[in-house]
Amino acid sequence: MQVRVVLRISLMSLALLFPFLVAPLAQAQSANEYVAGEIVIKLFNSADLPAVAGQYNLSLPPLDQFGTRPIYRLRMSDGADPQVKAEQIKPSGGGGDARVEFAEPNYLAQTPEGRRGRSRWVIGGDAGTYATQWTPQKLRLSEAHAISRGAGVVVAVLDTGVDMSHPVLAGRLVPGFDFVDFDAIPQEEGSAGVNAGYGHGTHVAGLVALVSPEAQIMPIRVLDRDGVGNIWVLAEGLRYAVDPDGDPNTNDGAGVINLSLGTLRRTQLLEQIVAEVACVNDDDNGDDDDDGDDDDDRCRTTGGAVVVAAAGNGGDSTPQYPAAEVVDGVVAVAASTRFDTLAGFSTRGSWVRISAPGDQVISTVPGGAYATWSGTSMAAPHVAGVAALLRAYQPGLNAIDVAQRLITTAQPICAPAPDRLDAAATLGLGTRPYVCSATAIYLPLTANPM
Repeated sequence: MQVRVVLRISLMSLALLFPFLVAPLAQAQSANEYVAGEIVIKLFNSADLPAVAGQYNLSLPPLDQFGTRPIYRLRMSDGADPQVKAEQIKPSGGGGDARVEFAEPNYLAQTPEGRRGRSRWVIGGDAGTYATQWTPQKLRLSEAHAISRGAGVVVAVLDTGVDMSHPVLAGRLVPGFDFVDFDAIPQEEGSAGVNAGYGHGTHVAGLVALVSPEAQIMPIRVLDRDGVGNIWVLAEGLRYAVDPDGDPNTNDGAGVINLSLGTLRRTQLLEQIVAEVACVNDDDNGDDDDDGDDDDDRCRTTGGAVVVAAAGNGGDSTPQYPAAEVVDGVVAVAASTRFDTLAGFSTRGSWVRISAPGDQVISTVPGGAYATWSGTSMAAPHVAGVAALLRAYQPGLNAIDVAQRLITTAQPICAPAPDRLDAAATLGLGTRPYVCSATAIYLPLTANPM
């Protein structure tokens, strides 16, 4: 489908600690984390679709097609398990149907806390505490803002939508899209205490705004009110982020994409689309993705979009995708604490390239309010915001250059945390000597991280 739309807590006053408890997420812990009855396939030739569908009991017409490419979302007419069906068509060991490049279930993608089945944010704070909390000083934002505030850069936030009328965000947004309801109003939906994802996108967007105050934000809703989506909708949102009007000759897309979400499954669909939006392996032959969509003009003009993704909240090294994709231009982000330690909940591992503040972070929530939340979902937008500062300051850098600069200028902190984001160093203002304090502690899991 092609869319054309122009368009640790340090205890403060107990009076501020008013938790919103969110009910368990029904969909998050299903036996199979994919959409029932659906499969995603990519053919080498679209003309083979009728025969392939007939052979494998796939219903036509397709539920959806990815633009004009031979990538389809299909419903199975025989009630088979999608994983079994995918292995039948294209076994993981190789071989299989020569007409099919890949076949995989339409896996769920969701906020990290969705997989935990719960969420909590602590209401409190105001515009002042939001601006003066611990994170700006830790990242040296005042130094960075002296030379760049992100003007002219668009950051796409693929999430649950945003509160479009929040004072911090109003006037900062560019047109986005809602791929859940399929309309041009990517508004946060749901209720606190009822829906696990409610407020997530607004909180994330507020952190982008804090770090990069003159960048614009493109809200793209790919997760429902419980913070759950799927790889098909996520792929659609990624493609929209870099080319909202469907014309690669117009420079109307985002230079930075924030993904505070993911799936535990590595999928070929997301791997291909993520590489495409970052302009990785651009072959400059008029068709860099070999799917009939000419992206070369966009890649030459923009240098691709930096993809910043939350590493996950498992507290172990289990990969979450797209953060763990082996794709240049993708930055996987762990969560650090105000004590420069790795947050106990944060996923870690050699594939996690950088850390950023993600423990007890204040940001915007629906209704014009502010709240504290924790998670790698909060860490990622700090990195995305600094990426926007860099792209505004040095617009000639491509997505791979920006990702590398973020990683190589990060500040070493207490092991085993990955080096922590340093906005001033990213912009060439040098690093500060740092010695991990002998009294620094490794924090345990804090309340229900995102």
